[in-house]
Amino acid sequence: MPIRHRLLAATVAVIWGANFLAIHASLEVFPPLLCAALRFALLAIPTIVLVPRPQVPTRWLLGYGAGFGVLQFAFLYLAMDSGMPTGLASLVLQSSAPFTVVLGAALLGEHLTLRAGSGVLVAAAGMAVVGSQRMDGAAGILPFVLTLLAGLGWAFGNLSSRLAAAPRPLHLTMWMTVVPPVPLLALSLATEGPARIGEALTASLSSEALLAWGGLAYTTIVATVVGSGIWTWLMSRHPAGSVAPFSLLVPVTGIGLAWLVLAEVPQPLELLGGALVIGGVLLASSRSRRRVPVEPEPVPVPVAGTR
Repeated sequence: MPIRHRLLAATVAVIWGANFLAIHASLEVFPPLLCAALRFALLAIPTIVLVPRPQVPTRWLLGYGAGFGVLQFAFLYLAMDSGMPTGLASLVLQSSAPFTVVLGAALLGEHLTLRAGSGVLVAAAGMAVVGSQRMDGAAGILPFVLTLLAGLGWAFGNLSSRLAAAPRPLHLTMWMTVVPPVPLLALSLATEGPARIGEALTASLSSEALLAWGGLAYTTIVATVVGSGIWTWLMSRHPAGSVAPFSLLVPVTGIGLAWLVLAEVPQPLELLGGALVIGGVLLASSRSRRRVPVEPEPVPVPVAGTR
Protein backbone atom coordinates (compact mmCIF):
# COMPACT_ATOMS: atom_id res chain seq x y z
CA MET A 1 0.00 0.00 0.00
CA PRO A 2 1.30 3.50 -0.81
CA ILE A 3 1.95 5.72 2.19
CA ARG A 4 -1.03 7.95 1.39
CA HIS A 5 -3.35 4.91 1.44
CA ARG A 6 -1.90 3.84 4.79
CA LEU A 7 -2.60 7.32 6.11
CA LEU A 8 -6.17 7.07 4.82
CA ALA A 9 -6.65 3.73 6.59
CA ALA A 10 -5.27 5.17 9.83
CA THR A 11 -7.56 8.19 9.43
CA VAL A 12 -10.60 5.91 9.16
CA ALA A 13 -9.54 4.13 12.36
CA VAL A 14 -9.33 7.49 14.13
CA ILE A 15 -12.75 8.49 12.75
CA TRP A 16 -14.30 5.24 13.98
CA GLY A 17 -12.58 5.50 17.35
CA ALA A 18 -13.92 9.02 17.86
CA ASN A 19 -17.38 7.74 16.91
CA PHE A 20 -17.75 6.27 20.40
CA LEU A 21 -17.46 9.79 21.85
CA ALA A 22 -20.17 10.91 19.41
CA ILE A 23 -22.44 8.08 20.58
CA HIS A 24 -21.79 9.08 24.19
CA ALA A 25 -22.85 12.65 23.39
CA SER A 26 -26.03 11.49 21.64
CA LEU A 27 -27.04 9.29 24.55
CA GLU A 28 -26.96 12.30 26.86
CA VAL A 29 -30.30 13.37 25.32
CA PHE A 30 -31.81 10.43 23.42
CA PRO A 31 -32.73 7.04 24.94
CA PRO A 32 -30.57 4.28 23.41
CA LEU A 33 -33.00 2.51 21.08
CA LEU A 34 -34.49 5.77 19.81
CA CYS A 35 -30.97 7.09 19.29
CA ALA A 36 -30.05 4.05 17.20
CA ALA A 37 -33.27 4.37 15.18
CA LEU A 38 -32.56 8.05 14.45
CA ARG A 39 -29.00 7.21 13.42
CA PHE A 40 -30.17 4.90 10.66
CA ALA A 41 -33.28 6.85 9.68
CA LEU A 42 -31.12 9.89 8.87
CA LEU A 43 -29.25 7.74 6.34
CA ALA A 44 -32.07 5.52 5.11
CA ILE A 45 -34.18 8.31 3.59
CA PRO A 46 -31.51 9.78 1.27
CA THR A 47 -30.27 6.25 0.49
CA ILE A 48 -33.66 5.17 -0.88
CA VAL A 49 -33.84 8.30 -3.02
CA LEU A 50 -30.26 8.58 -4.27
CA VAL A 51 -28.50 5.19 -4.10
CA PRO A 52 -29.34 2.31 -6.49
CA ARG A 53 -30.42 -0.86 -4.71
CA PRO A 54 -27.57 -3.39 -4.62
CA GLN A 55 -27.95 -6.44 -6.82
CA VAL A 56 -27.93 -8.99 -4.00
CA PRO A 57 -30.49 -11.50 -2.65
CA THR A 58 -32.97 -9.79 -0.34
CA ARG A 59 -32.38 -12.29 2.47
CA TRP A 60 -28.70 -11.31 2.76
CA LEU A 61 -29.52 -7.60 2.65
CA LEU A 62 -32.03 -8.14 5.47
CA GLY A 63 -29.54 -10.32 7.35
CA TYR A 64 -26.84 -7.68 7.04
CA GLY A 65 -29.17 -4.96 8.27
CA ALA A 66 -30.51 -7.10 11.13
CA GLY A 67 -27.09 -8.22 12.35
CA PHE A 68 -24.92 -5.18 11.72
CA GLY A 69 -27.62 -2.56 12.22
CA VAL A 70 -30.30 -3.79 14.62
CA LEU A 71 -28.49 -6.24 16.89
CA GLN A 72 -25.11 -4.54 17.01
CA PHE A 73 -26.30 -1.04 17.72
CA ALA A 74 -29.28 -1.92 19.90
CA PHE A 75 -26.98 -3.83 22.24
CA LEU A 76 -24.10 -1.33 21.97
CA TYR A 77 -26.29 1.70 22.73
CA LEU A 78 -28.01 -0.15 25.58
CA ALA A 79 -24.60 -1.12 26.98
CA MET A 80 -23.23 2.43 26.88
CA ASP A 81 -26.46 3.83 28.30
CA SER A 82 -26.32 1.37 31.20
CA GLY A 83 -22.76 2.21 32.18
CA MET A 84 -20.28 0.67 29.73
CA PRO A 85 -17.29 3.06 29.59
CA THR A 86 -16.93 4.67 26.17
CA GLY A 87 -13.33 3.63 25.58
CA LEU A 88 -13.85 0.11 26.85
CA ALA A 89 -16.85 -0.29 24.54
CA SER A 90 -14.63 0.38 21.53
CA LEU A 91 -12.36 -2.44 22.71
CA VAL A 92 -14.92 -5.11 23.65
CA LEU A 93 -16.76 -4.56 20.36
CA GLN A 94 -13.67 -6.03 18.65
CA SER A 95 -15.05 -9.38 19.81
CA SER A 96 -16.85 -9.32 16.47
CA ALA A 97 -13.68 -10.58 14.75
CA PRO A 98 -13.27 -13.86 16.70
CA PHE A 99 -17.06 -14.31 16.68
CA THR A 100 -16.97 -14.04 12.87
CA VAL A 101 -14.22 -16.67 12.64
CA VAL A 102 -16.11 -19.12 14.86
CA LEU A 103 -19.50 -18.54 13.19
CA GLY A 104 -17.93 -18.87 9.74
CA ALA A 105 -16.61 -22.29 10.72
CA ALA A 106 -19.83 -23.40 12.45
CA LEU A 107 -22.41 -22.08 9.99
CA LEU A 108 -20.60 -21.82 6.65
CA GLY A 109 -18.22 -24.73 7.01
CA GLU A 110 -15.16 -22.49 6.61
CA HIS A 111 -11.87 -24.12 7.54
CA LEU A 112 -10.64 -23.02 10.96
CA THR A 113 -6.85 -22.99 10.83
CA LEU A 114 -4.63 -23.51 13.84
CA ARG A 115 -3.56 -19.88 13.61
CA ALA A 116 -7.16 -18.61 13.55
CA GLY A 117 -8.19 -20.93 16.38
CA SER A 118 -5.25 -19.79 18.48
CA GLY A 119 -6.17 -16.16 17.81
CA VAL A 120 -9.75 -16.78 18.94
CA LEU A 121 -8.51 -18.35 22.19
CA VAL A 122 -6.13 -15.45 22.87
CA ALA A 123 -8.88 -12.90 22.20
CA ALA A 124 -11.28 -14.85 24.43
CA ALA A 125 -8.70 -14.83 27.20
CA GLY A 126 -8.39 -11.07 26.80
CA MET A 127 -12.15 -10.66 27.02
CA ALA A 128 -12.16 -12.78 30.18
CA VAL A 129 -9.53 -10.51 31.73
CA VAL A 130 -11.54 -7.40 30.82
CA GLY A 131 -14.76 -9.00 32.05
CA SER A 132 -13.15 -9.93 35.35
CA GLN A 133 -12.71 -6.22 36.05
CA ARG A 134 -16.45 -5.69 35.58
CA MET A 135 -17.51 -8.31 38.13
CA ASP A 136 -18.85 -5.82 40.67
CA GLY A 137 -22.43 -7.10 40.57
CA ALA A 138 -25.04 -7.10 37.83
CA ALA A 139 -24.61 -3.35 37.30
CA GLY A 140 -21.03 -3.95 36.19
CA ILE A 141 -21.30 -7.19 34.23
CA LEU A 142 -24.52 -6.37 32.31
CA PRO A 143 -23.00 -3.58 30.14
CA PHE A 144 -20.04 -5.85 29.37
CA VAL A 145 -22.32 -8.72 28.29
CA LEU A 146 -24.46 -6.35 26.20
CA THR A 147 -21.32 -5.15 24.39
CA LEU A 148 -20.31 -8.75 23.69
CA LEU A 149 -23.79 -9.35 22.23
CA ALA A 150 -23.24 -6.27 20.05
CA GLY A 151 -20.04 -7.89 18.76
CA LEU A 152 -21.98 -11.10 18.07
CA GLY A 153 -24.59 -9.12 16.10
CA TRP A 154 -21.80 -7.51 14.07
CA ALA A 155 -20.43 -11.00 13.33
CA PHE A 156 -23.81 -12.17 11.97
CA GLY A 157 -23.87 -9.03 9.82
CA ASN A 158 -20.38 -9.89 8.53
CA LEU A 159 -21.53 -13.33 7.43
CA SER A 160 -24.57 -11.93 5.62
CA SER A 161 -22.43 -9.30 3.93
CA ARG A 162 -19.98 -11.98 2.81
CA LEU A 163 -22.77 -14.18 1.44
CA ALA A 164 -24.33 -11.22 -0.37
CA ALA A 165 -21.14 -10.82 -2.44
CA ALA A 166 -22.24 -7.37 -3.58
CA PRO A 167 -20.61 -6.11 -6.81
CA ARG A 168 -20.70 -2.61 -5.27
CA PRO A 169 -20.06 -2.99 -1.53
CA LEU A 170 -20.71 0.66 -0.69
CA HIS A 171 -24.25 0.39 -2.14
CA LEU A 172 -24.84 -2.61 0.13
CA THR A 173 -23.52 -0.66 3.12
CA MET A 174 -25.84 2.26 2.41
CA TRP A 175 -28.91 0.08 1.76
CA MET A 176 -28.25 -1.82 4.97
CA THR A 177 -29.33 1.38 6.77
CA VAL A 178 -32.86 0.96 5.36
CA VAL A 179 -33.45 -2.16 7.48
CA PRO A 180 -32.89 -1.01 11.13
CA PRO A 181 -35.08 2.13 11.61
CA VAL A 182 -38.51 0.42 11.80
CA PRO A 183 -37.57 -2.48 14.14
CA LEU A 184 -35.47 -0.16 16.34
CA LEU A 185 -38.30 2.36 16.58
CA ALA A 186 -40.75 -0.45 17.42
CA LEU A 187 -38.40 -1.67 20.17
CA SER A 188 -38.06 1.89 21.44
CA LEU A 189 -41.83 2.35 21.62
CA ALA A 190 -42.26 -0.99 23.37
CA THR A 191 -39.50 -0.61 25.97
CA GLU A 192 -38.73 3.09 26.32
CA GLY A 193 -42.32 4.18 25.86
CA PRO A 194 -43.99 7.13 24.11
CA ALA A 195 -43.60 9.35 27.19
CA ARG A 196 -39.81 9.01 27.35
CA ILE A 197 -39.53 9.40 23.58
CA GLY A 198 -41.63 12.55 23.69
CA GLU A 199 -39.55 14.01 26.51
CA ALA A 200 -36.34 13.29 24.61
CA LEU A 201 -37.62 14.87 21.38
CA THR A 202 -38.77 17.93 23.31
CA ALA A 203 -35.41 18.23 25.06
CA SER A 204 -33.64 17.86 21.71
CA LEU A 205 -35.07 21.21 20.61
CA SER A 206 -33.13 23.10 23.28
CA SER A 207 -29.70 24.65 22.79
CA GLU A 208 -28.25 22.16 25.30
CA ALA A 209 -28.99 19.37 22.83
CA LEU A 210 -26.72 20.74 20.09
CA LEU A 211 -23.90 18.41 21.17
CA ALA A 212 -26.25 15.41 20.96
CA TRP A 213 -27.33 16.37 17.44
CA GLY A 214 -23.68 16.92 16.57
CA GLY A 215 -22.96 13.39 17.77
CA LEU A 216 -25.74 12.01 15.58
CA ALA A 217 -24.45 13.99 12.60
CA TYR A 218 -20.92 12.72 13.16
CA THR A 219 -22.12 9.13 13.46
CA THR A 220 -24.24 9.22 10.31
CA ILE A 221 -22.16 11.41 8.00
CA VAL A 222 -18.54 11.21 9.11
CA ALA A 223 -18.30 7.71 10.61
CA THR A 224 -20.68 5.92 8.24
CA VAL A 225 -20.58 7.75 4.91
CA VAL A 226 -17.02 9.15 4.94
CA GLY A 227 -15.35 6.44 7.04
CA SER A 228 -17.07 3.47 5.41
CA GLY A 229 -16.69 5.04 1.97
CA ILE A 230 -12.92 5.40 2.33
CA TRP A 231 -12.63 1.93 3.87
CA THR A 232 -14.61 0.32 1.04
CA TRP A 233 -12.49 2.17 -1.51
CA LEU A 234 -9.29 0.89 0.12
CA MET A 235 -10.62 -2.68 0.37
CA SER A 236 -11.43 -2.64 -3.34
CA ARG A 237 -7.83 -1.70 -4.21
CA HIS A 238 -5.73 -3.70 -1.78
CA PRO A 239 -5.77 -7.20 -0.24
CA ALA A 240 -7.96 -7.42 2.85
CA GLY A 241 -4.94 -8.55 4.87
CA SER A 242 -3.23 -5.23 4.14
CA VAL A 243 -6.19 -3.03 5.09
CA ALA A 244 -8.00 -4.90 7.88
CA PRO A 245 -5.23 -4.67 10.54
CA PHE A 246 -5.68 -0.89 10.63
CA SER A 247 -9.07 -1.47 12.31
CA LEU A 248 -7.10 -2.51 15.41
CA LEU A 249 -6.32 1.19 15.86
CA VAL A 250 -10.03 1.83 16.58
CA PRO A 251 -9.95 0.74 20.25
CA VAL A 252 -6.59 2.44 20.73
CA THR A 253 -8.16 5.69 19.52
CA GLY A 254 -11.40 5.10 21.44
CA ILE A 255 -9.66 4.43 24.75
CA GLY A 256 -7.21 7.31 24.26
CA LEU A 257 -9.89 9.87 23.40
CA ALA A 258 -12.15 8.70 26.24
CA TRP A 259 -9.16 9.07 28.57
CA LEU A 260 -8.47 12.62 27.37
CA VAL A 261 -12.03 13.91 26.94
CA LEU A 262 -14.10 11.96 29.48
CA ALA A 263 -11.36 11.20 32.03
CA GLU A 264 -12.05 7.45 31.71
CA VAL A 265 -8.82 5.95 33.04
CA PRO A 266 -8.57 2.24 32.17
CA GLN A 267 -7.32 -0.14 34.84
CA PRO A 268 -3.98 -1.93 34.25
CA LEU A 269 -5.67 -5.32 33.88
CA GLU A 270 -8.14 -3.84 31.39
CA LEU A 271 -5.19 -2.63 29.32
CA LEU A 272 -3.60 -6.08 29.57
CA GLY A 273 -6.86 -7.70 28.48
CA GLY A 274 -7.13 -5.18 25.65
CA ALA A 275 -3.64 -6.06 24.43
CA LEU A 276 -4.60 -9.74 24.42
CA VAL A 277 -7.80 -9.00 22.49
CA ILE A 278 -5.99 -6.95 19.85
CA GLY A 279 -3.23 -9.56 19.58
CA GLY A 280 -5.77 -12.36 19.25
CA VAL A 281 -7.75 -10.51 16.59
CA LEU A 282 -4.56 -9.82 14.64
CA LEU A 283 -3.52 -13.47 14.91
CA ALA A 284 -6.97 -14.77 13.90
CA SER A 285 -7.21 -12.47 10.89
CA SER A 286 -3.68 -13.02 9.58
CA ARG A 287 -2.70 -15.71 7.14
CA SER A 288 0.44 -17.75 7.21
CA ARG A 289 2.62 -17.27 4.19
CA ARG A 290 3.46 -20.50 2.46
CA ARG A 291 6.85 -20.64 0.89
CA VAL A 292 6.53 -21.54 -2.76
CA PRO A 293 9.39 -23.80 -3.88
CA VAL A 294 11.47 -22.25 -6.61
CA GLU A 295 11.92 -24.58 -9.55
CA PRO A 296 15.51 -24.79 -10.82
CA GLU A 297 16.12 -23.19 -14.16
CA PRO A 298 16.38 -25.76 -16.96
CA VAL A 299 19.90 -26.51 -18.06
CA PRO A 300 20.26 -25.93 -21.79
CA VAL A 301 20.97 -29.11 -23.69
CA PRO A 302 23.62 -28.71 -26.40
CA VAL A 303 22.33 -29.30 -29.89
CA ALA A 304 24.47 -31.28 -32.33
CA GLY A 305 26.60 -29.05 -34.48
CA THR A 306 26.59 -26.16 -32.02
CA ARG A 307 28.80 -24.95 -29.20
